[in-house]
Amino acid sequence: MSQHQSIVVDVRDLPLSVDEALREVRHPRAGAVSLFVGTVREHDEGREGVTRLDYSAHPGAVDRVQALVDEVAGRPQVHGVYAVHRVGTLEVGDLAVVCAVAAEHRAEAFDGCRHLIEELKSTVPIWKRQQFEAGEHEWVGL
Repeated sequence: MSQHQSIVVDVRDLPLSVDEALREVRHPRAGAVSLFVGTVREHDEGREGVTRLDYSAHPGAVDRVQALVDEVAGRPQVHGVYAVHRVGTLEVGDLAVVCAVAAEHRAEAFDGCRHLIEELKSTVPIWKRQQFEAGEHEWVGL
């Protein structure tokens, strides 16, 4: 395995893979990988009955994710960063976002992954339209 740092960034309409994330961030100097997997749940903000989500992304969303990944990748002892968000129609249980950070030690991996997902969710222009059992819908993140 080479000593290069692995960086993967994408916003895609294909199913996400935890195995892909782990494979992509593997590095011989990394003793820890922190992984965050966001899934579609059947409720939101106390409201039950979510049946699916439709994710949309601004054309500049990938650039914003890239900037966040570059920031985390620049931290000491970080050897791999992966951040991929799904767009399109997702059912309950589907993976919506996968982030992984490989670092020499667990503290750097945990800190990097937490920062990555928190900033991704709060700053990247990706929106979801929630569909409910009764046929209603609502937009989140606009």
